[in-house]
Amino acid sequence: MIKIGIIGSGAMGIGIAQVAATAGHAVIIYDTNKSALEKAKTGLYSTLKKLVEKEKISEQKATEISLLITYAADLKSFSDCSLIIEAAIENLEVKQKIFSELENIVSDNCVLASNTSSLSITSIASACKNTNRVLGIHFFNPAPLMPLVEIIPGISTDINVTETSRKLIDSWGKITVLAKDTPGFIVNRVARSYYGESIRVYEEGMADFATIDWALREFGCFKMGPFELMDFIGNDINYKVTETVWEQFFYESKFKPSFTQKRLFEAKYFGKKSGKGYYDYSEGAIKPEPQKNEELGKQIFNRVISMLINEAIDALYLNVATKEDLDLAMTKGVNYPKGLLKWGDEIGLLNILKTLTDLQEEYGEDRYRPSVLMKKMVKENKKFYS
Repeated sequence: MIKIGIIGSGAMGIGIAQVAATAGHAVIIYDTNKSALEKAKTGLYSTLKKLVEKEKISEQKATEISLLITYAADLKSFSDCSLIIEAAIENLEVKQKIFSELENIVSDNCVLASNTSSLSITSIASACKNTNRVLGIHFFNPAPLMPLVEIIPGISTDINVTETSRKLIDSWGKITVLAKDTPGFIVNRVARSYYGESIRVYEEGMADFATIDWALREFGCFKMGPFELMDFIGNDINYKVTETVWEQFFYESKFKPSFTQKRLFEAKYFGKKSGKGYYDYSEGAIKPEPQKNEELGKQIFNRVISMLINEAIDALYLNVATKEDLDLAMTKGVNYPKGLLKWGDEIGLLNILKTLTDLQEEYGEDRYRPSVLMKKMVKENKKFYS
């Protein structure tokens, strides 16, 4: 039996532990905070109880999962693990320190993985003597429910480590995609425009939050509008990912954070978990009604979807992932109704190109720069899928 180590007992850590234990692995969860470990243990018990009540799993299976998971406050407990997945805070120095310490504890064959959503795998690995065994294994929250996992090798990751790790995660019932070690990988890179361009539309006074959310749900069939989704994810998390991606892309203008989200972050309006974000979630609060103007709604949708498709095309152009993995990542990682490259084919790349060139001419900003690959494909009258 492969023994799995999980570093961090927060929602992500305990979620990954549940997935691994459900697949039949012995799991050790480590946290420096003993009260956090107790909270994680209680939380998992509650989750498994609900799954039994809903008849998703049997009582016997719930017991088996619980018995496979142990909790530790000492890293030395990981000495016989075959794979360790770090799910600590998004801080490079913290992650490097953890990986450096792990190397002195685990065997030479133990794979060290980070669940980072936006930090460089190569940078994290640089703290280790043996960088060949370090890679990214990025789950999406909540890990037991979200099917997608991004597999990210660093520049020195051994190909066998990448392939073996991917097969293991596949065996857990997850859908894996392979991503290049670039800021945000696939999902957190491509999805920036869903939030960023929507905020830009709001800041210009074109529409309010409720109207923009309505437009993306109504005309794009997105399950949640951008502001609803940011409040659900947490504006603390979403803002920090945006800031990290922007900084790591050498301050590329299309990833530039907004003052609107920064102010919410500063005010600790994190969304549902804090009771207030773009919307008020306090008891008795009335959610604002959207302005259901079809022309305005289509204009908003067209602008946001064009930015999203352009970023997906650029990611393909820069070999971040294959076209299949790019589309799979967005449908399975953030529940987009369609893969963006396939969506681009349907709308027509010429139409997307026109929207972007019109915006670029109007604003004179590089953020609306069309991908070189898009321009080339329009010129050659090509599609991504036949």
